[in-house]
Amino acid sequence: QVQLVESGGGLVQAGGSLRLSCAASGRTFSNYRMGWFRQAPGKEREFVAGINRSGGLTYYLDSVKGRFTISRDNANNTVYLQMNSLKPEDTAVYYCAATTATYGIRTARSYAYWGQGTQVTVSS
Repeated sequence: QVQLVESGGGLVQAGGSLRLSCAASGRTFSNYRMGWFRQAPGKEREFVAGINRSGGLTYYLDSVKGRFTISRDNANNTVYLQMNSLKPEDTAVYYCAATTATYGIRTARSYAYWGQGTQVTVSS
């Protein structure tokens, strides 16, 4: 089992930046593919970004491509989400998640482990 704790959320003006971190503990971090998801009020949870075990492959929601960057540091058991040029529509609770599945990196039900979430609010 792996435990995940997100940090770095907050309130930022449109056009600003935030860097989310997700610290993992428990099992070997490098065994897990990692993802970031978000959920806005009244909406379903959606995939934002994913990264493979080594960090060599990344995946993004179309609307965040070119603005968000996912990365990982396996030596320090942490995955990051750098968010630039933030927009009000990026406002949501952001969750990191871990999976050992070899499929469905964009699908929430593929992930067995979830953090508690961190709030990101972008004001216009």
